[in-house]
Amino acid sequence: MAQSLQVAVIGAGTAGLAAARELKREGHRVTVFEKGNKVGGLWLYDPRVETDPLGLDPNREIVHSSLYRSLRVNLPRHIMGFTDYPFVKKADGDPRNFPGHEEVLRFLEDFAVDFGLVELIRLGHEVIRVELVDELRHEWVVESRTQGKESIEEIFEAVVVCNGKHTEPKIAEFPGRDTWPGFQMHSHNYRTPEQFKNQIVVVIGNKSSASDVLKEVSPIAKEVHQAVRGPEIQLKRLENLNNAWQHPMIECAREDGKVVFQDGSIVDADAIIHCTGYKYHFPFLRSNGVITVDNNRVGPLYKDVFPPSLAPWLSFVGLTNGAVPTIVIELQARWVAKVLSGKLKLPSQQEMAKSVQELYNHMDKSGLPKHQTHTLQQTKFDYENWLVALLDLRPLEKWKEKMFYLSKKIKSYYSDNYRDEWDVDKWIEEIESSN
Repeated sequence: MAQSLQVAVIGAGTAGLAAARELKREGHRVTVFEKGNKVGGLWLYDPRVETDPLGLDPNREIVHSSLYRSLRVNLPRHIMGFTDYPFVKKADGDPRNFPGHEEVLRFLEDFAVDFGLVELIRLGHEVIRVELVDELRHEWVVESRTQGKESIEEIFEAVVVCNGKHTEPKIAEFPGRDTWPGFQMHSHNYRTPEQFKNQIVVVIGNKSSASDVLKEVSPIAKEVHQAVRGPEIQLKRLENLNNAWQHPMIECAREDGKVVFQDGSIVDADAIIHCTGYKYHFPFLRSNGVITVDNNRVGPLYKDVFPPSLAPWLSFVGLTNGAVPTIVIELQARWVAKVLSGKLKLPSQQEMAKSVQELYNHMDKSGLPKHQTHTLQQTKFDYENWLVALLDLRPLEKWKEKMFYLSKKIKSYYSDNYRDEWDVDKWIEEIESSN
């Protein structure tokens, strides 16, 4: 007979909602703690920015969301839904295949309603402590604080951490950063471009947020200079933009306001925007050193989910990168729920620890840095397919795999307008007709 546990879920974003649904399906008694006043996590737009625009002050008021107002998804909606709950177009919604963030939030809100999750969620409850208090009975204390600053402690039999990975900024390091007199911010605190009007702006990074911010700022800025890390990056004017250039990474920033790049080029900049990613951050988790974050390696974690010595009573959902987020999140959540119900068994603690160490050894031999630990190193959906087999589910549709990898390359075909120029529906028709 399956066991039913009292389970706490930290966060009501995509991962938290998926975890809550799977836990509920398995008959567990679920409580979801959400700091915000609505569900959605990352996808809940907040016009506020933090008092420290770089996000370095530990005492700043944390703003969870990192959305800028104009953000659109960078994956087609066809692969952003769950396996049994697709992200379909709504008659009164955003009809685009790459919709804006508002449409994703609506999708998650509908998901919460349709699966009866709303009554499980405590909005306005910030978790400030998660700690194992009875190892033999697997009792965890979860201390939460309401917006009125009242805190309560409750006991749970298991905790699933789903607090997201896009809130604690990771800042570029270069000499002179802390004494440079201009304005600096992390993209976490970027909302709209108006403050950069007629300015010379340096954007650090070359992933989606950097490309979007650069494209949005350049029409009103005097100049925009993109600093990109890489051995073969050379100074060049960016296509379709008259006032934007690409440079190698910043060599140093000087007290006279000048920014020097590694090729020796110099600009007299007004602002630097760090589009440089995020750190995994679990300020509420007290594990006596069992769980650590070292250069964005959260560990030790078996298959990015279970810490061997605390499994299955503590788990993490949604840490991985380099994959279709909702697919991985859903599969991880199902795995956690079925392990907790007793329908699936984990390897022994020793076997899980050995698997983790084998991963670390492989990364060391391959020259992969620690910060890529949770980036799925694959040319196929190996991790997803492993979970599918473990859960005894139908194989994933191959066209979704093909679409994911094509979406990573599509910018080279259509440049920055790929969201509007790629006819995704026609591509799917061609794939289906060829099968």
